[in-house]
Amino acid sequence: MRKMQKIAALGLAGTMALSLAACGGSGDSTADTASTAESTASSTEATAESTGSGDEEVTLTWALWDKDSTSQWSALADTYTASHPNVKFDMVDLGSTDYMTQLATQLAGANGELDIVSIKDIPGYANLINLGVLEPLNSTLDIDTSKFNGVIEQLTAEDGNYYAVPFISSFWVVYYNKDIFDQAGIEYPTNDMTMEEWDAKIREVNEKTGVYGNIYHTWRSTVSLFGILDGKNTIIDGNYDFLKPYYEMILKEQQDGVVPNYGEQKTSGLHYSGAFQNGQAAMCNMGSWFLATMQKYNAEAASNGVQPVNFGIVKYPHPDGVAAGTTLGTVTSLAINANSTKKEAAADFLNWCASEEAAEALAATGNFPAVSSDKTSEVIASTDGFPDDANSKEALNTTAIYLEMPLSDKASEIETILNTEHDAIMTESETVDEGIANMNEQVQALLG
Repeated sequence: MRKMQKIAALGLAGTMALSLAACGGSGDSTADTASTAESTASSTEATAESTGSGDEEVTLTWALWDKDSTSQWSALADTYTASHPNVKFDMVDLGSTDYMTQLATQLAGANGELDIVSIKDIPGYANLINLGVLEPLNSTLDIDTSKFNGVIEQLTAEDGNYYAVPFISSFWVVYYNKDIFDQAGIEYPTNDMTMEEWDAKIREVNEKTGVYGNIYHTWRSTVSLFGILDGKNTIIDGNYDFLKPYYEMILKEQQDGVVPNYGEQKTSGLHYSGAFQNGQAAMCNMGSWFLATMQKYNAEAASNGVQPVNFGIVKYPHPDGVAAGTTLGTVTSLAINANSTKKEAAADFLNWCASEEAAEALAATGNFPAVSSDKTSEVIASTDGFPDDANSKEALNTTAIYLEMPLSDKASEIETILNTEHDAIMTESETVDEGIANMNEQVQALLG
């Protein structure tokens, strides 16, 4: 995997200057003793506040977005402070629009006003590392990184450090309409489907029902990222020959009419959610965030005059030789301001965010924690409207999660190139070979 370009150490760590005013003359031993006692007390209080130890209160300033409209922030803060009553959080809502740009601007001042920062996307994360404003966490935190199913390694920079810890992980699964399968006597998709079996299932459904076997949304990730599931390639390496069989397979499905036409989808504005909800498509490969959408759709179906969808979920299809449960994902992470004066208290909170207690608190709100377990799967599976079959519950257990966009300082530019060529391939204005050749040439030139 191509990691980030070597990161320059900018030496932005904050320092504290301590000034002691003399009380009386140098021969006044009483004044000297009082001054020393006062200094020691001040130092003790500062240490207690910075670490969150003892009964001294510590307030951690936390940068985030959409505080009032999303549930994850308060779920973490409330659960943590219940067992850490001396800790308080001052949440600074920077809004979701241009959040990472706003955050970079605040941190670039090299001040300690923010202690904990939320990381929304990989390009923004790479930028903050390059600015030198995030604390390296390898020796700061005391967590078992293997609990993150390989994601920490994908967040590790070329200098060997990781600077953020994921707490929410959205991953891809397959949604399917049970009624469509039942009415045609077709076996449901399984939690262990190879790409060949996936393609065959799509074709079988269309042949027996006339319904589209699957809908691939117009995002590049729904098609090309099957190619990274073997762990041998990433989309930042500069060579995209490995994408060819997946583009060829899905273009053939499109040409045979067993899935919607990409160009017509874009022209008509056909959205994956509508196509799946109204029965136009029997399956949909999509992220775990779609689960909450489907639960809400079904809960409100009667009042909206529509039929609820009897749906299930299974694990993502995978290439031959790749373990079932291997999938794609995106993460939301937490980091520490390199200039914070409360790093120890912030680190204690980040350590806790990798705990089972934190994971269960997130799962109870319908969010998928980055550290998953049988218990968190049970919590999510118990939410109202979750499919009531064992396979759907098992689909929540992942084996490995590969980030849609790995860490790279060129992530934004690479994304633009790949999206342009994806559109050309899927509309057949370029052949697969032509599109991939253009990806290779342009990204390699960008990487130098």
